[in-house]
Amino acid sequence: MEGPRPRFGRKVQNVKTKTDNDASVGIAESKCWCPRLSVVFNVLLSARITASFLSNISDCDETFNYWEPTHYLMYESGFQTWEYSPEYAIRSYAYLYLYTMPAKIIKDLFLANKITVFYYVRFILGILCAACETYFFNSLLNQFGKHVARMYFLFAIINTGMFISSTAFLPSSFAMYSCLLAFGGWFDRNNAVAIFGIAIGTLLGWPFFAILGLPIAFDIIFRQGNLWKFILWSGAIFLAIMIPMVSLDSHYYGKQVIAPLNIFLYNVFGQGGPDLYGVESWTFYFINGFLNFNVTFIMALLSLPICIFCDYITQKKIGPLNLPTWIVLSPIYIWGLVFFTRPHKEERFLFPIYPLVIFSAVFALSKIQELYHHLLSAKNKLQHYSDSSNWLAIFVFVVYTIFSFSRSSALYIGYHAPLDVYPELTNLVTPYDPETKPMFHSEKKINVCVGREWYRFPSSFFLPENWELHFVKSQFAGQLPQPYQQGADATKIIPRNMNDMNKEEFSRYINVEKCHLLIDLDLPTASEHEKNYSQIKNKWQIIYSKKFLDASRSHQLYRAFYVPFLSEKHCTFVDYNILRRINLTPKRKA
Repeated sequence: MEGPRPRFGRKVQNVKTKTDNDASVGIAESKCWCPRLSVVFNVLLSARITASFLSNISDCDETFNYWEPTHYLMYESGFQTWEYSPEYAIRSYAYLYLYTMPAKIIKDLFLANKITVFYYVRFILGILCAACETYFFNSLLNQFGKHVARMYFLFAIINTGMFISSTAFLPSSFAMYSCLLAFGGWFDRNNAVAIFGIAIGTLLGWPFFAILGLPIAFDIIFRQGNLWKFILWSGAIFLAIMIPMVSLDSHYYGKQVIAPLNIFLYNVFGQGGPDLYGVESWTFYFINGFLNFNVTFIMALLSLPICIFCDYITQKKIGPLNLPTWIVLSPIYIWGLVFFTRPHKEERFLFPIYPLVIFSAVFALSKIQELYHHLLSAKNKLQHYSDSSNWLAIFVFVVYTIFSFSRSSALYIGYHAPLDVYPELTNLVTPYDPETKPMFHSEKKINVCVGREWYRFPSSFFLPENWELHFVKSQFAGQLPQPYQQGADATKIIPRNMNDMNKEEFSRYINVEKCHLLIDLDLPTASEHEKNYSQIKNKWQIIYSKKFLDASRSHQLYRAFYVPFLSEKHCTFVDYNILRRINLTPKRKA
């Protein structure tokens, strides 16, 4: 009997007629429950939309390198980092335009204010993530069966890592969507989709994402023998993405720019490179991985030896259309080999492999269940292996769920205050209660200042019209962003006082005496450049406040995972305040 063909691949040879054992496996598989695709998409979408409301902006790079230039493209104002200077040009405006275009439509069609536009962009990110996850789920269903697919679905819904990354406005999150698309296409034997996913994630997302394409390229070229078709498809997709991308970036920078090449050259050969922004211990990703994935992170790291051992004991052989275990599980090891060994480490660098971490863990768990069924269960060929071992999967899932909800709750309770505080600025101009007199008039120019809290600024989408954010000197001694220059062609102008060495530029600071409002934490410590303004009662008045976790005075375990009653007892919270300058009259806009 002739087997099916991989997409644009050669005909699969030597497919034998089904045996009685194959038939019994098929019957057992057919009896295994699995949710419909429509249910999967709706549930995942609900989880991602929830994340768009509740997840924090955990990285200032998201604010200043993506939300701020997007705000400029929409409103012609916002902060510019050195990466967007035409002198360096290592960021792509084409990536921003993927979301700026629908955001402009929403703004014009619904006359939405800036905060609403901010959350609509997050909704778009959540919808895109849920759609890619559903496609990935369907590919798991086709390649590995119903049990692996349904476990991935259940584990992905409540995962803290996906909660954080699914609606983050970062290229690494876009690379994660591309990972779902690429590996979904690969598992479904659709090579064109697999190549497209790797290409778009590399070019529009993050150049280093390309290393995840190594197992896919190896399979297509050597196992399938499709070298020339791989080259043709790769070339066609490369040109289809690069031509409009380079054209758009060159338009905004005012010169020819290949942003993916620039960022690669900077990170690999640049003077200082990313290490200028801090280095971390070798344990960083292990701790971070456990926080976001708990028991499944350990299972994912051990997935390859677990699966090889289980297959050896059960003497399970792969079919002609199945992928070998070693190549299926290799991506997270390849990624880890590259990024775990780099001195500069950030949580977002692992975003692209988050879905593969979950998949590797549930795949290893399914192998353990197969082994249990093989050794201890009755030899009922019509019984699916999960039927006798579901208690094991349920036990792991319950432990995983408790840790996941605890971690996600800790992040929201401890660190969500900035996204609660900044929207209140709008209430100072347009009160919720129409009978309440506004504190500031909309035509007045207001200076909102931040010192040590500069990196938690959520973006200019939270500032009312005519209001400007300014920095006051703090203990931070690196380079801060500066506002884009006025005009539609500001992206083409090389700004002054910028460098690529993270050297402090004192032109960024404003005298605190000129601030009308100040956003600050009421911390018990103070220094020359980080005064506790909340306690200077004769100059500053607290007009709004939310609780924020003081990590330095909180127990490590109870601040990492929220435990009812115990976290409140062992963690310290301080006030995240909006402070109003006393006796400083705002100037009317000219």
